[in-house]
Amino acid sequence: MELKDKKQKKVRVAISHGDLNGIGYEVILKTFNDSRMFDSCTPIVYGLSKVGSYHRKTIPNLGVDFNQIKSCENANPKRLNIINVSNEDVKVDLGQSTTEAGKLSYMALEKATEDLANGCDVLVTAPINKDNIQSEAFNYPGHTEYLAEKFAQDEELMILASKALRVAVVTGHIPVSKVAETITQDLIMRKLKIFEQSLRRDFGIRKPRIAVLGLNPHAGDNGLLGKDELEVVTPAIDEAKKNGILAFGPFPADGFFGSDDFLKFDGILSMYHDQGLTPFKIISFEDGVNFTAGLSIVRTSPDHGTAYPIAGKNKAMPDSFRAAVFMACDIFLKRQEYDAINANPLKISRNERGRRDRDISVSELPEVNN
Repeated sequence: MELKDKKQKKVRVAISHGDLNGIGYEVILKTFNDSRMFDSCTPIVYGLSKVGSYHRKTIPNLGVDFNQIKSCENANPKRLNIINVSNEDVKVDLGQSTTEAGKLSYMALEKATEDLANGCDVLVTAPINKDNIQSEAFNYPGHTEYLAEKFAQDEELMILASKALRVAVVTGHIPVSKVAETITQDLIMRKLKIFEQSLRRDFGIRKPRIAVLGLNPHAGDNGLLGKDELEVVTPAIDEAKKNGILAFGPFPADGFFGSDDFLKFDGILSMYHDQGLTPFKIISFEDGVNFTAGLSIVRTSPDHGTAYPIAGKNKAMPDSFRAAVFMACDIFLKRQEYDAINANPLKISRNERGRRDRDISVSELPEVNN
């Protein structure tokens, strides 16, 4: 009964506004312009109400507006709520990267993450500019690394997910020149463990099948084009199988995505960022979601950036952001269900044990000739 009550509760979604000169506010407003969104979640934007109003004026025929509140607990379940993270006057320079926008991106993100302990359930991050947000307080390649330091239970994993496929990366935001030296058998194994557990707990897949891509062209061609597959990737896959993980490969990335092979697996582990994310965005750009696995909290984001060239032009599509909100809520509820089921496994009572002991064991049953 307790689980049912939790599932009926609307999920409180903390939304960091991202770069105020990009399309963040536009996709937020367009997402919640559909009143049906409020049936499953209560949104709380962390940003600036004046900036939100400015962006609202660039989108004609909107039926939604911001409801200004002071704390997550005061959120109206039927409104698009907003909490101001600063009282300063801010200049909006649509399509421009500014120091001020970077500073406010960090302030919104920091406040939103704080409120995950003060009434909010999940975090959805609008796109930031990874350059202008850099400061003494934020010295990370992106959201993933920042959140990993705050909330990682062991190690984080970047997963791009859609209705069609789920792609994770062994190495994230690092230069391509450092990929080969970074990948080790131990690292692949750690990422596979996180991936498999996330597919079980966050996506509700009972026994996930994971495809592992090779590092080199043609997956090394049996050592002709590189020995990484023979010496690192394949041993990691073999170790994973010994640990009960259904891992397969290594597969050549081009042929794997060029055919329908990717449809046969519940998850795909790529070796580096562009190897996995480029085909993912070609296949699932509209409804793709960036999900950070391995954290104690649920965080998603759209799979696109600030899109400066179209900022303020009413051209941004909200599909990916809407999918990010839905996925965050869905994962939150799936985690509750998974944890509840696994926290209290059914115990065999003394009476049941007695009945079981009196039953004839399977080994004692006579063989049946068909």
